[in-house]
Amino acid sequence: MKVVWAGNPILASKVIEEVAAAHKWHAKTVRTLLARLAKKGALTFEKQGRAYMYRPVVKEADCIQAESDSFLQRVFGGALTPMLAHFVERRKISESEMRELRRLLR
Repeated sequence: MKVVWAGNPILASKVIEEVAAAHKWHAKTVRTLLARLAKKGALTFEKQGRAYMYRPVVKEADCIQAESDSFLQRVFGGALTPMLAHFVERRKISESEMRELRRLLR
């Protein structure tokens, strides 16, 4: 989806090229993924001669929100404080990140 969002609209061949290179996937695997995303309504496409042009239906921000909510619910029972504590305690946080977190929490 990131490739499609970045290249909107984008040819299937370009998606295949980028995803196959980044993840070492076979072209057929990427085509299958595109077809499944289209079937689920995340993408739309139009045929242009022998090529397929893809466009996202879902917005990146909406997808990030849904995945974040799902992760928070599945892993931390929907509780934000334990999640934040987990990451703060287990990762090195720079001073600039700490300032940004304080700003956001205010």
